[in-house]
This record gives sequence, structure tokens and C-alpha cells, in this order.
Amino acid sequence: MLEDLIAERRKKLEALKAHGVEPYPVKVPRTHSVAEAKEKFASLSKAKKKVSLVGRVMSIRDQGKIVFLDLRNESGSIQAVLKEESLKDFEFWRTVLDRGDFLSVTGPLFVTKRGEQSVEAKALTLASKSLRPMPSTWYGVEDVETRLRERYLDIFFSEEARELFRKKAGFWDTIRNFLKKEGFLEVETPVFEIVPGGAEAEPFITHHNALDADFYLRISLELPLKKLMASGYEKVFEIGRIFRNEGIDREHLQDYTQLEFYWAYRDYHDLMKITEALFKETIKKVTGGLTTMHQGKKIEWGKKWKKIEYCEVFQEANGLDPRTANVEELRAKAQALKIALEPGLGRGRLIDLIYKKTVRPNLIQPGFLVNPPVAIEPLAKRMAEDPERVERFQVVAGATELAKGFSELNDPLDQRARFEEQMKLREAGDTEAQMIDEEFLRAMEYGFPPIAGFGLSERLFAFLMDKPLRETVIYPLMRHRKNES
Repeated sequence: MLEDLIAERRKKLEALKAHGVEPYPVKVPRTHSVAEAKEKFASLSKAKKKVSLVGRVMSIRDQGKIVFLDLRNESGSIQAVLKEESLKDFEFWRTVLDRGDFLSVTGPLFVTKRGEQSVEAKALTLASKSLRPMPSTWYGVEDVETRLRERYLDIFFSEEARELFRKKAGFWDTIRNFLKKEGFLEVETPVFEIVPGGAEAEPFITHHNALDADFYLRISLELPLKKLMASGYEKVFEIGRIFRNEGIDREHLQDYTQLEFYWAYRDYHDLMKITEALFKETIKKVTGGLTTMHQGKKIEWGKKWKKIEYCEVFQEANGLDPRTANVEELRAKAQALKIALEPGLGRGRLIDLIYKKTVRPNLIQPGFLVNPPVAIEPLAKRMAEDPERVERFQVVAGATELAKGFSELNDPLDQRARFEEQMKLREAGDTEAQMIDEEFLRAMEYGFPPIAGFGLSERLFAFLMDKPLRETVIYPLMRHRKNES
């Protein structure tokens, strides 16, 4: 029983303390990483120089007067050899060590008769006593819930998992460095907001005790960053956490990391150029090339990306012009497509749902989906030649959207009218419709220059890894499990 194994380890913990061994010291001897010791093995072993190596005990093979341990840390694995003739308190250490303990082994390097590079223990220092037995195997754990809940074990046992999060760090580093090289200033904006805005999503609500007021957790980085355009900054970006109280699926989580940047005196045509360059540099850095696989389909990022007119492909697929179709026509079309509809949905939401059902599944190779109807994008600038469309693009590939860019709306009167239209939808039951943000409108009324704005989230990284989003998050939010041993 697990309880019995834990109880046995607690007895060993007490034995260590009784013997004067600190089971959880502040620091232990370490002269080299395992990788460094192996790299310099020839010179270190020839000089018979003592090294101190640390790692977790992965296996114990007790052969009486000699014990073999496999030590593993982030840099690699090495065998430690404990001999009765050369290790003080040999018999004691035999009785108290367990698989999972963290240990520092000090002694010379040598090669065993079987040709295995090893360290001979002249002294041992316990770095941490493990009280819970580690799984005997992890690669056989197929239950995703278990792997995600105990991600610390998943990462320890799986080089693939460790490499995944190294790549993710490189993903954000590449994006950050690209933007800084282009002259963008990185800033931080508040997580708590009085009015949530910048996206159509249901927010989380929290209470601020010191101010005795309720706040929303931000659903976007957009509005605070855009307000900086009134301050004189011309290029700003933020990589930060956002929170949306919506469903979980392969591409959506409630909290995730997003990038947004804003660029004064530019439009969405300029954005498309820099976006394609940003994507290609990031993808090549993270994956080593410009061809990736997604759900069995090959995605070719290296070619020149095409532009796809939203209204044209929508009308071709559905026989309706999204600029002129009314709510009744759109609702009838959605029902014919067997799309589940919530009450109070306006034209924009209906158009988007129909698009996702009929158009998006066919958008496989990278491209820009451009110029959608104004009804689905309340924060983008209208096209001069067609005020029923807006200057927005989405990066599409593999039948999904991976990023979005705009010529941003900077007319405060138009913005107020669109906010008011959103509020009508909200009052009709659309919980994701946007609220009126008077502070944002005040900033706009002082004057915004022409602005180009762009956003992408860590969904892009999950797409490149061909994994569900939550599997590319170290600790995804999960349902609380009951206390168990």
C-alpha cells in the first residue's frame, strides 16, 4: 500500500535525523554538472581529482558490499558507486536511501569493469529526502490528466517535455528580441480593470479588499496599450497574461500569455509585412525550418502568403453577403448549419459562427484573411472605399486563426457609437459583447494618431508543436481533485 511505503520513508527520515544528518540542507557540495563531468571525464579521472555531483537517485542496485546508484539531473545521468571499503557509514547509507532522494556524491571519477563512467562515493550529502515513492515508470502513463496534474514528474521523466518548454522559452525570446530590434518599447499594463475591453469575451471578477471594489481580470492588452499612443510613444508592446471565463478546448484556456504591439503612423498593410517576417523568423528559430505538421497536414510557411477576402469567401460558401445580410437571414443560415445559438446574438457573432463552420475548415496554408464586415470588429478602422468593411487581417493556417492585426479605430465618435451598439447586444444577453469604456474614450478624445495594432497568443506555439494548448502549458488550470494519498 502507498500509505505503508510513505510510512517507511518517514521512519528513514527520523533515522537520518537521529544520525545527525540534515535531510533538507540549505546547500550541498557541487563542483560540476553531470554533463561537465562527462565532458572532462578523461582529464578529471586521470588526475584522480575529486568531484561533487548532484542528482536524483533513479535506481538502487544493492550487491552487499557495493551499491550502484543512477543519478540524474537536468544535464544528464551518471552512475555512483558506494563501496563498503571506501565510504564512511556505508551500512547506514544502505538503509536510508530511496529512489527519488536528491543526493550529492563526492569522489573520484573512474570507469567500471563494464566500461561505465562512474563516480566513486568517498562522501555523501543528502540534498533532500523523498517521502513519496516515484512511479516505477512514467512513459506508460497515458492518462493526460495525470501527466498534467503532476507536470513536475512529467518534465523530470520526459526529455520531450523538457525540450518542449525550452522551445517555448525560445519562442517568446525570439518574438521579444524581434520587436526590440525593430525599436518597440516593452511595457507592462494592469491585470485588474474597471471595465474589461479589447476583446469579446466573458471576464473573471475579483474583489480588491484595500479599495473595497470589484475589478475584472483583463481579457486583452489592447486598450491600455492604445492609450499610450496619446502619450507620445510610437512603438510599444507587452507580453502578458490574460484571462477569459470561457470554455476549454484544444485551442482555448482561461488564462494564457498573449503578445500585443501598437505602431503609430502605420496601417494594416505595414503590419502584414512585419507579421510575415516575425512569423517566419520565430518558426525557423523554434522548429529549425519553415515546414511544420498540424493534425496530419503539412504547413508551408516559407512561401509568400496570399490574401483572402473575408466577404468574398463567406459569400461563396454561404450565398450571403455578410455586409448586408440581416439577423433573420444569418440566424436561419446558422440553424440550417445546425449551429447551437445562444439568445441575443447580433449580426457580428452570427457571421463569425457561420464563418467558422463553413469557411475556416478550408484555410490550410498560411495566409491573411482580410477586410471583414464591421459588425464583427468593433475596434478596427473602416475601409475608406467600403465603410461596411474594416481594415483587419487574421493570420490563418491549418483551419484556425493564429494572429490578428488592425488599422486601429482612432475616431472617438465612431468608437463611442460602436461601443453603444455592443452594449445593446450585451443587454440583449450576449455576455461577451464589449462594455463602454469611458476612460478609453476620454483618451481618444485627446487625440490618437493613426495606429496599427497586432496580437498573437501562445496558441501559435501549440500549433507549431501540433499539440493541444493545455499540453504546452507547464501548469494548466484544472479541476480541483479531492485529497488523496
